[in-house]
Amino acid sequence: MKIFIPRDAGAVAVGADDVADAFVRAAEARKLELEIVRNGSRGLYWLEPMIEMATPQGRVAFGPVAEDDVDAVLDAMIADAAHPLRLGVTEEIPWLKRQTRLSFARCGVIDPRSLDEYRAYDGYKGLARALTLTPAQIIADVTTSGLRGRGGAGFPTGIKWKTVADTAADRKFIVCNADEGDSGTFADRMLFEGDPFVVIEGMTIAGIAVGATKGYIYIRSEYPHAIAATNIAIAAAERAGFLGANICGSAHSFDLEVRVGAGAYVCGEETALLESLEGRRGIVRAKPPLPAHKGLFGKPTVINNVLSFAAIPFILNDGAKAYAEFGMGRSRGTMPIQLAGNIKNGGLFEVAFGITLGELVDEVGGGTLSGRPVRAVQVGGPLGAYFPRELFDTPFDYEAFAKRDGLIGHGGIVVFDDSVDMAKQARFAMEFCAVESCGKCTPCRIGSTRGVETIDKIRRGERVAENTAVLEDLCHTLKFGSLCALGGFTSYPVMSALKHFPDDFAPTPARLQAAE
Repeated sequence: MKIFIPRDAGAVAVGADDVADAFVRAAEARKLELEIVRNGSRGLYWLEPMIEMATPQGRVAFGPVAEDDVDAVLDAMIADAAHPLRLGVTEEIPWLKRQTRLSFARCGVIDPRSLDEYRAYDGYKGLARALTLTPAQIIADVTTSGLRGRGGAGFPTGIKWKTVADTAADRKFIVCNADEGDSGTFADRMLFEGDPFVVIEGMTIAGIAVGATKGYIYIRSEYPHAIAATNIAIAAAERAGFLGANICGSAHSFDLEVRVGAGAYVCGEETALLESLEGRRGIVRAKPPLPAHKGLFGKPTVINNVLSFAAIPFILNDGAKAYAEFGMGRSRGTMPIQLAGNIKNGGLFEVAFGITLGELVDEVGGGTLSGRPVRAVQVGGPLGAYFPRELFDTPFDYEAFAKRDGLIGHGGIVVFDDSVDMAKQARFAMEFCAVESCGKCTPCRIGSTRGVETIDKIRRGERVAENTAVLEDLCHTLKFGSLCALGGFTSYPVMSALKHFPDDFAPTPARLQAAE
């Protein structure tokens, strides 16, 4: 018998390792030959640990399985019998079946530490095709696909690559921004723990396209499982000739290593990340020059998000037009959307751009875990706008969100029920900015602190109209005067809370007492 038990940190956090040990003991007691594969997560986190059994009809899933459930579940597996935790054939689970998995096609399916399994599921076919093309042809494919940066800005990936390719230099670099710090996001972590080879392959193709021979993956220190899985995958790729000198017998060379960040949120900003990579404190650089012209160690550098690199192998293998067929408007391809917060069905849902916010929260997410009405959702991390139910018809699309003063960011959606205090959430945004600011620019460093003080004054009922005007002016200054998006985007949660939930800022006896 062959079963799959996730090694993903989310599954481990709810007992997956204990469940694996229990299966070993139960199999020994039954004198059963049992093979356990530690795969990644499928992304159905409310069902973790989700255990799968290989059958001639496909994998059959059970979940969420606790350590005390193992004996009964194993007996049901052996007898192919009914069980309360039996979910049926994994691929037929409606939540999975509704998805369009391109970047996450292998996540939860393969052993993330096995290069052979990665290759068995079309791994490295994109690189094989890339090696038959010229760098210009690779970049043309990426441009045709319509791929845009998945880290938040949505900048066209093909244009960024062409800029680096056209910039003359004796050395160039590829940098993967895996400093995933937004609240409600876990796609990067889940991918590195479930399919790290897809990112490695994407970065290797990028190196060939722009003439870079060295790459760095910058992962936050809070992701020890992802760091371990990625280092194992890099070593395996090196042994097999997919990294290092003369990749796959070609004239191209590319080396890759992991660098671990120290936990600063601002290092998710590309220039602060470069400062950290170079061994300095993570402080934002003024632009220009752009990293594409003068980046890591002063050399032309491609900096892309994990999800951007993860899309590259599909584009090269299946074709740019096949990728561009998904999506809407200028938002092409798929987006791995992460559902979190007060939500019944939290997890990762990869789907083509165009699905509405309401569909994601009500149908896919199943509403709130508390059972209370949804009052607001925050999309795009701690600096994303709060959308009320009246805006749930907004399609998940860069331009559609921008028209409504929002942003997609890294694709995280955090759900709040009707018990939330939106003035307190607005205050948190300013406080978060003050704590995480690198301190280089005055609007971010000082403006955020003044923002906390001003919201406190409003909540205490002090000169509400005048202080509300001051708060709006502070948001304007932060948005247009900050050096980077940390200060620049802080206005989104504050102004959206003020616009859509003004009553929460009105002083009441309870709020006055809480503000004291």
